[in-house]
Amino acid sequence: MASQPRLSDLRRAKFVRRLPATLSELAGPKHGPVHLPLHLAWSGLTTFDLDRPRLRMSYYRIVLAEGRHDDLVQYLDQDLLVGLWPTLRTLISPDLREVWENAFGELAASARAAA
Repeated sequence: MASQPRLSDLRRAKFVRRLPATLSELAGPKHGPVHLPLHLAWSGLTTFDLDRPRLRMSYYRIVLAEGRHDDLVQYLDQDLLVGLWPTLRTLISPDLREVWENAFGELAASARAAA
């Protein structure tokens, strides 16, 4: 009998399927208020002011965890993601962090540089 895949492996596979090919695909907003659709922000706040650091961090956590490929490309910005990554990586699940750092060396480098 074949063994069941671990939940962690299933989560990582889901996150890998959603990744952009490169971080340069991320063309989301950098400033101001952004309204997230309910399939992303389904619990609580749906509008985030990216000029406010705590709201920007919450916004990035939500989009990374809940976003499909098209959401990631539409709502995330490459420069903001790399800049936020050293802190953001501590606020997301280990599976999500591992997938993004394995796919994009610049994120792992950003985390190492900040350490």
